[in-house]
Amino acid sequence: MQLFTSDVSCEDRHSIMHIVGLWMATATFLGIWWGHVGVRWIEARSPDVRLPALVLVIIGLGLNLYSLLSFSLTTSGMCSIFGTTMLWDAFELYRQQKRVIKGHAPAHPSNPRHAAYLAAPNSRATTAELLKREPSDPTVGSVPSSGTMGRIAGSD
Repeated sequence: MQLFTSDVSCEDRHSIMHIVGLWMATATFLGIWWGHVGVRWIEARSPDVRLPALVLVIIGLGLNLYSLLSFSLTTSGMCSIFGTTMLWDAFELYRQQKRVIKGHAPAHPSNPRHAAYLAAPNSRATTAELLKREPSDPTVGSVPSSGTMGRIAGSD
C-alpha cells in the first residue's frame, strides 16, 4: 500500500494517518522521558558536559537530516522528534549544570566537577535529593478558623 497516491482509498489514508500519529506520540513520550532522565544521568556522571553535549548535537543534527531524506512519513516524523529532542537535551545539560551550582539539583561528590562546586566558598551546591523529600504544605496552619469564616460571610 502506498501513501497518498490515487490508488489508495480515503479510508486507508485516514487509518494510516492514525497509525502515524500513534508512532509520533510514542516518539514524543520517549523523547521527553529520555530528556528528563537522561540529561540528569549524563550531567551527574560527566566530568565535563561539553563532550556529551557535542555528541547530542551531532546525533540531533543527524536524525533531523535523516528525517529530511526519508521517504517514510512515520520514520521522518519520529527521527525529527528524536533529533529535535537531542538538540534540546544538549542545551539542557548546561541548564542542569547551573541547577547543580545553584543547589536546585543534587551534586555528586564522586564527580570531580561537582566536588569542586561543593568545595567552593559560598557554594549553594548540595548533595540533598530534593525530589525525594516528604512533601510539605506551607499553607497548613494559615487557614482561617470557622469563627473567622463566619464573620466574613456575615459581613455581606
